[in-house]
Amino acid sequence: MTERQKKGRGAMGSLQDRQIAIIGGGVAGLTAALALSRRGARVTLHERAPAITEVGAGLQLSPNAMRVLDALGLGPELARISLRSHAVELRNMQGARVLRLDMLAHRPNAEFRLIHRARLIDCLAGAVQAAGVTLRLGSDIQTPPEADLTIGADGLRSRMRQILNGREAPFFTHQTAWRTVIPDRDATPCAQVFMGPGRHLVSYPLAGGLRNIVAVMERNAWQEEGWSHQDDPANLRAAFADFRGPVPHWLDAVEQVHIWGLFRHEVARNWQNGHLVLIGDAAHPTLPFMAQGAVMAIEDAWHLAACLDAIPDQPQALSRFEASRRDRTTRIVAAANANARNYHLTGLRRLIGHSALRLADRLAPKLALSRFDWLYDHDPTSEEP
Repeated sequence: MTERQKKGRGAMGSLQDRQIAIIGGGVAGLTAALALSRRGARVTLHERAPAITEVGAGLQLSPNAMRVLDALGLGPELARISLRSHAVELRNMQGARVLRLDMLAHRPNAEFRLIHRARLIDCLAGAVQAAGVTLRLGSDIQTPPEADLTIGADGLRSRMRQILNGREAPFFTHQTAWRTVIPDRDATPCAQVFMGPGRHLVSYPLAGGLRNIVAVMERNAWQEEGWSHQDDPANLRAAFADFRGPVPHWLDAVEQVHIWGLFRHEVARNWQNGHLVLIGDAAHPTLPFMAQGAVMAIEDAWHLAACLDAIPDQPQALSRFEASRRDRTTRIVAAANANARNYHLTGLRRLIGHSALRLADRLAPKLALSRFDWLYDHDPTSEEP
């Protein structure tokens, strides 16, 4: 067992036998349940759905998340059910390369993984059950239940966030996204971003002969938040009909697609009150342009468990958790907002921007990747609460 994995087992400190309720059985809630139960807490996880399942699509897990998942003992299983990503490539709408961020070459010891969200949920749920967490399925919690601590991991429409912050109105970005998974045997381990005026499309392979596709287009049509709404694949094909490279072939294979409107939410003003705390999307929803939504939730879960275990006074531990996470998550949300603009450049700005990226690709490819050192080099397991 590595030192990181020993930390994941915890020191059985101030969390021993503490009663903790978690609201939400997604990535945030499951990771928190595992991290806390491994440190001796008695955890009950409440999930509104009748089963812990996920129909979702793909996720990119960057090294900052993988360090946590490895510490929790999930590294070998995740390696089995995911693909290791070698690079991220930015391409124009004709398919020509603009910039390649070669993670395998420049970060050989850092794992970037591509995984189907349902497989990650299954992996976490199995570990949570093995750890002795009590699962309450079909449990539609309106207010914090009886417990020493309640963790709101209940996502974008968080009721727990509303308790701490009141009603809030998100801002519609005038961007609509489609998401789908298609069969595809091309497992080239690379995430590709095809950029066009007012539009972009992201695709990467998944284990089991699948390919994830997310396509975003600027338009005024209002779509409801959440991505359980089905759309006609012909609408997606029409929106990206002038894209080239492999895109037409991928879109021809789409049989089912979901659509949702992208809304910008503020990072929560209040994360905790000494007895209730928010993590994941409930605290800091983000646009999907840095592939860090699930990653931030995984980081949150580790930091929260570490703070509660190390600091006996619960309000003080929760204050420390919020202080340790607010600046970083705010910076990530801002970076995602910036990417939304950069992918969709038009006219002269697009010409200048793409030319600068091509120059960086030729002259300093490692330097281009180093811009994200602050993001990917973060190791939650090495920080003291």
